[in-house]
Amino acid sequence: MKRIAMWLGVALLVVISGAAVFVYQRIRSLEVATVTPDVHVIYGLGGNVGILRTSEGAVVVDTMTFRMQGRDVREKAEELGGGATRVIINTHYHMDHTHGNPAFAAGLQIVSTDKTLAYLHALDANYWKGDAAGTLPNDTFADERVLQIGGKTIRLIHPGRGHTDGDLVALFVEDRVLHTGDLFFNGRYPNIDLEAGGSVQAWADTLDRVLALDFDRVIPGHGPVTDRAGLVAFQGFMRELAAVGEEAARSHRSLEDTQKQAAIQADAGYEVMAIPFVMRLDRDFVVKRSWQEATGNFTPAKIGGAQ
Repeated sequence: MKRIAMWLGVALLVVISGAAVFVYQRIRSLEVATVTPDVHVIYGLGGNVGILRTSEGAVVVDTMTFRMQGRDVREKAEELGGGATRVIINTHYHMDHTHGNPAFAAGLQIVSTDKTLAYLHALDANYWKGDAAGTLPNDTFADERVLQIGGKTIRLIHPGRGHTDGDLVALFVEDRVLHTGDLFFNGRYPNIDLEAGGSVQAWADTLDRVLALDFDRVIPGHGPVTDRAGLVAFQGFMRELAAVGEEAARSHRSLEDTQKQAAIQADAGYEVMAIPFVMRLDRDFVVKRSWQEATGNFTPAKIGGAQ
């Protein structure tokens, strides 16, 4: 029996070690794609990272999920962005877009909306302790901001409620490329963070302000790079999703019936996004969010003045 127990223990150790290696490799696996000669996108385990090359160094939009990824992003930015990172832009507060920040130099210019910084303090405070505190956003704005760096113009717009109520989009003006962060999930079911002021009902109207900008290519928060038509198609999905919740509220329909009867066409081919033990983003999830908001069965908490 002792011999059997020993071999079982060895087998378990091998399995655990193999799983750890797989997870480590998955975290460190990054793919770079070129959008224009001066704009690149990094895909990996987390939100898409945008890198803008300027004559004075790199502009980095979002930093992924882990500090070790942030180190890799920093190195890629130096390689692709014309030198050391000059500024980081955080599109919103979620960890898969911000937790790579501490791999960058403390005191670096880090830009976000006021509401994003408030959520980082209120909802993610445990992470931003020690040296990480020096890589919180330190340059915030409410509605719109323009940056001029190394011959490039970056327009930052806080267009309204959608994914959260603090998301910004970043327009690389000369390159005509828009980084939407999680206001756009391309070909994937979106996360509607009602806890942080997100809104199914407002999302499509928020995208009207985004679509009024002048751009050709779009880097979404998740999914492949696309064009204006891809963003318009996603807006159509959000309108359909909002209508599902509105009809459920009018008909006093239960969540279960709403999920069964949801008449949505625009999500053909959409992929499910699953975070083990945390969240599964699928049709049932987004319909639930629409139902909760429209029927009043969810009340977002007021945090940092945001609702």
